Amino acid sequence: MDNAFTLVEFTRIYLAIFYSGVAAFYTLRIIAKKRSGLHEVVFSGERFSSTWLNHMLFRGFRVIIWLACLFRWFFPSIDGYLGILEGLNIWPIVLVGDILLAAGFLLAVVVHLNLGRQWRSGIDPHEPGTLKTNGFYKYSRNPMYLGVATAQVGFFLALPSVFSAVCLLVGLYALYSQTLAEEAHLINRFPKDYRQYKDRVRRWL
Repeated sequence: MDNAFTLVEFTRIYLAIFYSGVAAFYTLRIIAKKRSGLHEVVFSGERFSSTWLNHMLFRGFRVIIWLACLFRWFFPSIDGYLGILEGLNIWPIVLVGDILLAAGFLLAVVVHLNLGRQWRSGIDPHEPGTLKTNGFYKYSRNPMYLGVATAQVGFFLALPSVFSAVCLLVGLYALYSQTLAEEAHLINRFPKDYRQYKDRVRRWL
């Protein structure tokens, strides 16, 4: 059994466990925050608005990725429908993908926990009360999304296929659109401070 086959089969299991863990983490965090006194932490926006559509798109693809990875574990023949890119499905690339996936999620989780009660999914029209510019936010205006984007690139490399390429493009588009919407919201809440912050800190890195 060669290294490539072993790693590809390991990654099949790894992806299923990884995305199940991601789903469990965010579900439990939302439940915990609601129990701590926050009535709502998920803000999709007005139904059929651009932010709502973006939120639904991202959420939908996240569920599709999770289910695809779960089914691949139990039914490997599904790979035949994903458009595997054989030229990229080699152990060095898959290994880099596995590492980026873990590193990106770790960054997103650390930033998420660092935000504490300020964390929201989507745009809370009444928050944030203060503009966060310290910690990771000294180096990037969107460190959590940077982590998510890194994980999305990792997913494509860990499972190089037409399916993961489409997921990557949709995911990056959704992140970019959400970033623009959140920037507009923050400019409205902190007209002077956010513009100054924007001038000295890059959007990504």
